[in-house]
Amino acid sequence: MSDESQTTTHFGFETVPENEKAGRVQGVFSSVASKYDVMNDAMSLGIHRIWKDAMMDWLAPRAGQRLLDVAGGTGDISFRFLKRAGSGHATVLDITENMLIEGRKRAEAADLSESLDWTVGDAMALPFEDNTFDVYTISFGIRNVTHPQEALNEAFRVLRPGGRLMVLEFSQLPNPMMQKAYDLYSFNVIPPMGKAITGDRDSYQYLVESIRNFPDQETFLGMVRAAGFENAKYRNMSVGIAALHSGWKL
Repeated sequence: MSDESQTTTHFGFETVPENEKAGRVQGVFSSVASKYDVMNDAMSLGIHRIWKDAMMDWLAPRAGQRLLDVAGGTGDISFRFLKRAGSGHATVLDITENMLIEGRKRAEAADLSESLDWTVGDAMALPFEDNTFDVYTISFGIRNVTHPQEALNEAFRVLRPGGRLMVLEFSQLPNPMMQKAYDLYSFNVIPPMGKAITGDRDSYQYLVESIRNFPDQETFLGMVRAAGFENAKYRNMSVGIAALHSGWKL
């Protein structure tokens, strides 16, 4: 038996062979792709839009920049980036082709088609040359990567010197009572909501479990620094329900 077959990782609260996780994540997002944007609005009460706008505020896109939007799915971040920048180029990369297909259907995709590429690919093995992009973003995607540190290392590789990393991800609330209340909402409301809206309870059960497995803000900040990024910082969104991490390739 190979070492790879003996190596395990988490898929939500389930322990699975490491080489199966990416396929399972693809299955989750293929299942919910057509209702993904609707479900995001429903389960966050639209607050994810405020978080993504805050991400753009801190990033302050500039005209002519090249963005790599990893786990970019239906293009939310890329559309915001291109509209803020005024001109530039965005490459949306996702491991799940169905998510990219849904993104291409959005009205913004037609308006910005000359400035957008859609690429199927793996965050841990990006199909791009070194020093290619000015900005790398990953929004609510890195917790689904089998090895988040490898994804951060790849981000550093493909960014140009002076390039910017920004990671928006669900995180941990600093107050135990608030965390308990949030967990009650997450585990008791989101999976049934997923069933009602998308017909898929299990995928949203995985999503809420994956949030609880993700490192806290300070631990993840250490991972960003370990990848080589400098001036690394984070800001809590909605008292820590999500966190926005930033770093520079200097």
